[in-house]
Amino acid sequence: MTNLPSTPKSRFLVLNDYGMGGAWWWIHARSAREVLETFAEVEVIDSPEAIERAGRNLDEVDIDEPAMPPGLDELRTMRDAQRGRPGFGALADRSIVHLRRRWDGDEPATYFMEVGSDGRRLRQVELSDDGTALRSSPDDWSFNSPVVDLFDPEWADLEISPAEFEAAWLEARQVGGER
Repeated sequence: MTNLPSTPKSRFLVLNDYGMGGAWWWIHARSAREVLETFAEVEVIDSPEAIERAGRNLDEVDIDEPAMPPGLDELRTMRDAQRGRPGFGALADRSIVHLRRRWDGDEPATYFMEVGSDGRRLRQVELSDDGTALRSSPDDWSFNSPVVDLFDPEWADLEISPAEFEAAWLEARQVGGER
């Protein structure tokens, strides 16, 4: 962790956004970074409007407590397992990261993603196995929850150069449009 125990704590609004919903907590910690280093797949919300809407009806926990509410305890356990692995935090603190990830689901494809410091996609190229390449951006998506936890060591091996991403972007046609 990057903070000393003597540093005073502040109250942070924390969200685990899983796409169509999310789990929220108030966490007392020394910094937003400490929250991100301690819990996997969360973001610290600093929008005054969101903080006002959150009110006081959320679980409130201290980051140093041994027991956490359901959901948050699993996210801490997940982060603890990641911490000692090579690549942990390698992508954190970057304003933009470029990644390539294979998806072998119902419609296999390779995804080229440009991701911001909050783990949300800025731009994306979907390259299907038949060679069709479609590019998209937030205007094309119904919602844009974080898809990348930049502390997770699994993402570090998927990083590509900005030039490789740009080449894929230029070759792709716009979703719903002509190339």
